[in-house]
Amino acid sequence: MGRFSEHYHQRMDLQTVIVEEARGRIVAIDSAYHVDERNTGRDVVVSASYSGVLPARFVAERAPRAAIGLDCGIGPEGAGIAGLWYYEALGIPAATADVMTVLLGDGVDVVENGVVSRVNAPAAACGVQPGMPVRDAALILLRTDPVARSAAEITNRTVMEEGPDGRQVVCADSIAFGTDEDTDRNVLVTAGHTGRSAVPYLRKVRPWGFICSDGGRGRDDSGIAGLKIVEEDGLAGATVDARTARMGDGLSSYHDGIISAVNAGARARGVEIGMRAAEAAHLLLQG
Repeated sequence: MGRFSEHYHQRMDLQTVIVEEARGRIVAIDSAYHVDERNTGRDVVVSASYSGVLPARFVAERAPRAAIGLDCGIGPEGAGIAGLWYYEALGIPAATADVMTVLLGDGVDVVENGVVSRVNAPAAACGVQPGMPVRDAALILLRTDPVARSAAEITNRTVMEEGPDGRQVVCADSIAFGTDEDTDRNVLVTAGHTGRSAVPYLRKVRPWGFICSDGGRGRDDSGIAGLKIVEEDGLAGATVDARTARMGDGLSSYHDGIISAVNAGARARGVEIGMRAAEAAHLLLQG
């Protein structure tokens, strides 16, 4: 790989400027602790540190335009990438590079050879995707401003399957994001728990079918209590095991989730415990 030959600049103290444009720069650093006031508000900082909360605090304190670090194998409880959501809470686009594609401790190598493994929502809104070369991701982040959106606007509503009579399987991150167009028509695959607090939303939307999370079930199976309650309303629903799919991520429920509980309506359409959520959603749609 070339070293951005037309842009590559001399090392400045502990920072190496890779690209410089009117909007700012792509700056490579070997450690997250090398970020400083030069980077505030304008630079995409690419470091060869892991992307946990501790290094993210140091980088975020300088408020760069965006940040890219390493996933370092992700590790228990996602500690290697937990800084992505720390950045997200502050509105800073951020991504991680797959540690197996780079030399640890070499920020320039991360830019030249790194491959993106994970992104946060602001970075995704800019167009950064897993599998993209870090050098391309850094250029996108340098040249694109994320659109600020309220929490209620970030629903990640995605159509996954078209069915009979115009019905659809629709993923959203919460059952609270169901709309009038879902009523008696769509199967909603969402990612909040199915306790009693979900019931008012289910009754308001009245989807053709639904899959939520069991939230880890909780004491007295309170995380799936809503299944039985709305069964009396004629709603067919199921839950995925929270250990198999990410809470708050409807797409993960669909792609990763394994069914952990069903009500009578869903059972009548062929949905069974142990089934993959995507298959269960298809059965709910066709039933």
